[in-house]
Amino acid sequence: MFSAIQSIEVSLRSKVIHHVALSHGPFWFADSNLYANRTMFSDNLNTIKREVQHSKEDFIQEYFRKYRSPDVPPVWNTLEITSFGTLSKLFCNLSDNHVKKQIARQYNLPQHQVLESWVKCFVILRNCLAHHARIWNRRFPQMPQITYVRLRGAWINCSRVRPNKLYAQLCSLAYLQDSIYPDNDFKNQIKNLLNEYSRINLHNMGFSIDWERQPLWR
Repeated sequence: MFSAIQSIEVSLRSKVIHHVALSHGPFWFADSNLYANRTMFSDNLNTIKREVQHSKEDFIQEYFRKYRSPDVPPVWNTLEITSFGTLSKLFCNLSDNHVKKQIARQYNLPQHQVLESWVKCFVILRNCLAHHARIWNRRFPQMPQITYVRLRGAWINCSRVRPNKLYAQLCSLAYLQDSIYPDNDFKNQIKNLLNEYSRINLHNMGFSIDWERQPLWR
């Protein structure tokens, strides 16, 4: 799961940098006019500046050796060192919904709101995994938008899915993995893991009885 989230983070970082810079230039992340919530923008920019100041990356140091302003490097440098949480907040707070929809469609998603909800979930799940927190039988505070969503790729019957459980997030992860890396092995890894620990109660993680027969998991 952790590696799957990392691959999504890398992909999203690349697409956000590229698409938003094409529309709004190399310092869009520092332009308050592009954000819906100014307070969130200010907090996020302060976080970015701290991350830049503490960075030991050669390309960051090289920027400050050559330039005195702006006080942060362009987006293709700066966003390379920001955390997934910071990237998520940047993307979700952007007010340019047209660009966000362009990015969402790169993942075969119809609307940016779906991608936003999934990314927020992945940030929380990643933090749980990084700190070895329990995810079995966990009720997650952030839920992915999965119901009443028509997707282009293979998906699931959401009628009995509990969105605050792990299964919903695994479905979202699997769907994005398929859109990024069609030949990925994520779903087989999940199946093998669950077979190895077959005594675990899948219902407590939100799995439906017929989950392996769902189009996404075939």
